[in-house]
Parts: sequence; C-alpha cells; structure tokens
Amino acid sequence: MAHLLVVESWVGSMSRLLPRALEEGGHHFTFLTRDLRHYLRAAPEGTDHPLLTARNVITGPTNDVGSLLPQVERLHEVIRFDGVVTSCDYYLPTAARISARLGLPGPAVEAVENACRKDATRRVLAAAGVPGPRFAVRTDGAGALAAAREIGYPLVVKPVDLCAGMLVRRVDDDAQLAAACRALADFPRNARGQRRTPHILIEEFLRGPEVSVETVTRGGVAHVVGVTDKSVGGAPAFVETGHMFPADLAPGDLEAATGTAVRAGTALGLDDVVAHTEIKLTADGPRVVEVNPRPAGNRITELVRHVTGIDLAAACVDVALGREPDLRRRDTGLRSAAIGFVVPDTAGTLASVEGADGVRESDGVLEVQLAGAGRAVEVADSNNAYLGHVMVGDATGLGARDRVEALLADVRPLMVRA
Repeated sequence: MAHLLVVESWVGSMSRLLPRALEEGGHHFTFLTRDLRHYLRAAPEGTDHPLLTARNVITGPTNDVGSLLPQVERLHEVIRFDGVVTSCDYYLPTAARISARLGLPGPAVEAVENACRKDATRRVLAAAGVPGPRFAVRTDGAGALAAAREIGYPLVVKPVDLCAGMLVRRVDDDAQLAAACRALADFPRNARGQRRTPHILIEEFLRGPEVSVETVTRGGVAHVVGVTDKSVGGAPAFVETGHMFPADLAPGDLEAATGTAVRAGTALGLDDVVAHTEIKLTADGPRVVEVNPRPAGNRITELVRHVTGIDLAAACVDVALGREPDLRRRDTGLRSAAIGFVVPDTAGTLASVEGADGVRESDGVLEVQLAGAGRAVEVADSNNAYLGHVMVGDATGLGARDRVEALLADVRPLMVRA
C-alpha cells in the first residue's frame, strides 16, 4: 500500500477514475486543493465527491508554487508521500515540481512545463524535426496580423495555456483574427484563477482526420497502448463530438501516427508519464497537434479499458510511484468502443433530453449520462459545454462509432429559450 499526494484535479471523469484506481490498487491518498468548494459544487446533490474521500483533505496555495513547496515539505515530514499525481493540466508542472523537491518518482519538470505550454511544445518539436504546422507566437494583435499574412489563411488561433479547446478558433481573414485575439485578451485568468500568459499561437490550418495516440512511458521506454479517433464540430471552434477506440486506420497510417507521437514525447523528454498525443493525418503525413502529459480526457481512458482491459488511470498511479504499470491486454469481449457527446447548438434553459429512455434501453450501451432539467445552456464553443454522452461497445468489430452516432440521432435537448 502506498500513500499518494493528489494535487487538485479536473472535476470530470478523471476526478472519479483516479480515486477508483487508487482504491483498487490498495493505496490511500491525501488531497491538496486551494478551494474545496470547487469540488463540492461538482458532486451530485446528496453525495460526496470521490476526491473528498481522501485520508486527508488539506487546503494549500496550489497556485503559488513558491509558498506551496515548503508547506508540502513539512507535510511530507509528518505523513510521508510515496508519489505525487494530478489529472488537471493546470497543475501538472506543480506536481512535477513537488515530486522533484521531495525526491519522489516523476517526470522532469522542464519536460512537463514544455508539454503544457503549447508554444514551448512547438519550439521543442520544431527543433527536433518532429512534424507540426507552420506557426508563430506573438504577444498582440498587430504581431498576430503580420504573422498571419506570412503564414496565410486559413489559420488556427490558440491560447498557449488553456485546455478543452477553450478559445481555439479557425480564422479565415483579418477581421476574424482580430476578434480571436480580443477574446484571448479578455480572458486573463483560467478557470482555477491562475493568470494566463498573454501570448497568441498562430498555426497553419491542418486538413485531415485527427487521432490521438495513448502511450505510457516508463524508464525511458514508450509503450503505445493504442490510437483513438476523433470527430470535431462547432466551427469556427473545435469541439470534440465523439471518439472511437481503436481508430479504424490503415496499417501505414497507424504506424506513422504512433511513430510521430513517440518521437514527440522523446523530443520533449517525457518519461514516467501517461500521455495523450493528438495527431492530424494530413496529405503530407502526420502532424503533431499537441502533447498532453497525462491520461486522455473525455472518457477515452474508459474506451481503452473496455476494449483492452488496460486501466490508464491505474497506469498513471503506477508511474507516479516509480513502478512498472500493468499494460497486459485482456479479452474483454469487445472489439471497439465509442463515445458521442450531446453538444448544444442552442442557448437557453434545458427542459429535457428527448429520446434518452430509448437510448438507455438499447443493446450494447455501456454508459448514458445526460444533464438534468433546469441547467443553463450556452451554444458549445469548447469541450466544457457538453450536455452528456452515450458510450457503446461492439463485440464484432469497428462498428461502435456508427452505433453511437445512430443512437445520438434520436437524442435531442429541448430548451426553454433564454
């Protein structure tokens, strides 16, 4: 049995999958947060959030690493930690710094920081010859305009330090570029109250299907668990509308995608991590979109588990403890699994979700989670706006995506207009 320090978390699925993995591994944990209310609000009424079942729940200045590290050192002297972990991108560098300070297993701080900063990722990968889009980093709209004219429209404008597709936009002309830059300037702090870096990443728009490569790297050896496909909507935003594992790819595309992802992780120096690397399969070959040094979100880890039996949340715990993760594949009875999200295209107040009962009773359904009536709804412009999801499995082949899309066709949110 080990004792892990969990530093903050997303409040979505990983906030439940990580405590489950800790419990099933026979471990206990201390949960460190700056704001307990953030998690209390996320728990269903009348229930405890799984993170709050920790052996110790401690409040600390997780947004101020300089103040936090001495406090964690004092805690370590008293209650002793065997590893440090987080599922939240905004605290991955903090977790790495704590591990280094306490002499515990963990990835190199610089590698995690570079992976978590999209502009740094671009520079490191470009220097190593790992293929990506043409790009520029600027600090204001005037500089972005000059870069845009050099690279050429269409372009993608991104913040360098946000997640879930927030404020990522396709732009096709100077006016759209100016609007995207204003939106970034008007969002000075992220959802955890951390001040953002006011840099603008301008990238060549890449055409082609997008996939993600799920890897576990331990002791300098990268293990490819598999490749997940992705569907995207919500233009000019980039909202992930669904995923299937494994991706239905030709062998050449599969090899190119996995090889590129492994090269990207190596170039960044990522080790002792579970990683989720997004790749565009363009006509000119694979191009890296981003590298995330943590398990995939959007319940991709559950798609992987349903098909292969590999628990990436458990692997995340193992590598944080300096242990070899269990990556043996098991026959689960499923050959593919897919998830589709209910993505709102109308603002208002949710009255109901039509068709939900029929979906729940359908064959092959693994999960159905839908928002309740009374929820305030905005038109989706990031992955934070979902009204729920449906997950299905296919025991015979790669038919899970078609199945989930057919089921979602019968699901319709009904709104009371705002």
